[in-house]
Amino acid sequence: MHKSIVYFGLLFAFCLLIGCKEDVLPKPTAQLRLDYEMANYMQFDSPCDFNFDHNTDTKVNVKDNCDVTIQYPKMKATVYLTYRKVENNIDALLKDAQKLTYEHVIKADDIVETPFINTKDKVYGMFYQVGGNAATNTQFYLTDSIQHFVTGSVYFYAKPNFDSIMPAASYIKDDMQTLMETMRWKK
Repeated sequence: MHKSIVYFGLLFAFCLLIGCKEDVLPKPTAQLRLDYEMANYMQFDSPCDFNFDHNTDTKVNVKDNCDVTIQYPKMKATVYLTYRKVENNIDALLKDAQKLTYEHVIKADDIVETPFINTKDKVYGMFYQVGGNAATNTQFYLTDSIQHFVTGSVYFYAKPNFDSIMPAASYIKDDMQTLMETMRWKK
């Protein structure tokens, strides 16, 4: 009996020694920090009726119908530009551009409209910033109201979780604003 008390006491002391370590705490969840280099721009000489400046880290592709894709490989995003000639249908083109933006109102927290006016180069339009988990968070349209009409929107190849893509979305938003500011009609 005496031996079992001694063994029990030693076992108890051993357990106390092992258990006297600092408490193990899980590491706090880390947040991904996405920093992007300062953007450099160059003019894109389109074979179509317009030119604009684009980020040099992008790949620009033009289709036969003058629709343009601007790909951001590092961010897994693409800006889609759609070009249409104005043929006495400016009201329909404006309505379609606005409808495209407001289709995201179901998932959007808010939609902020910012008018764009460049009277010198006759470029007018609207810039939309869509808040929340919408499929696209930045859209715009540009026109001269007589001949040319361009719409643009950005899409990420990821589930629309705005908190996750916010740094990339903000970076591309700045590029889209530069594109708008540098848009020039050839005719």
